[in-house]
Amino acid sequence: MSQQKKRRGLTLVYTGDGKGKTTSSLGLALRGIGRGFNVGIFQFIKSKERTYGEEIALKKLGVEMIQLGVGFTWTKTPEEHREALRKGWPIAREAVMSGEYDLVILDELNNALAIDKFLIEDVLPIKEVIDLIQNKPSHVHLVVTGRSAKDEIKNIADLVSVIEPEKHYYNEGVPAVKGIEF
Repeated sequence: MSQQKKRRGLTLVYTGDGKGKTTSSLGLALRGIGRGFNVGIFQFIKSKERTYGEEIALKKLGVEMIQLGVGFTWTKTPEEHREALRKGWPIAREAVMSGEYDLVILDELNNALAIDKFLIEDVLPIKEVIDLIQNKPSHVHLVVTGRSAKDEIKNIADLVSVIEPEKHYYNEGVPAVKGIEF
């Protein structure tokens, strides 16, 4: 049996209102790449319409970062978001279940699951997410990021890190900084 198949894949959750959830997951991706992991990154809110610094860097390392979303919930209609989730969830689920990846990051999945401005349960069912976590291939490490992680997900995760702000330059009127936020 190969080392890959013997390894127990972990489920890690990065949540909270502080900055650094995606950044932490990208640090894991970088570490995994350095150790020969095949890494898949799927972003549930970010849109293909923008370019992100991490996407540019990962592409140089041969890792594709796939944006499944259409942007912040206030920038598009509920129908556009629902359609993106309807199309994106099966893509991410299949990537995890394929066993092709050693590490899969489902970035902002918690944010998507926490949407309460419009119905999402029929396009991104929490039961399917829980099923994915519980039945993923045994060697796959799974990272789920985003604010407002559901208790059902935190309860079955191997690690939950809650990142909370103590101070943030946004509160002093400093806008998003290239190379720091995007």
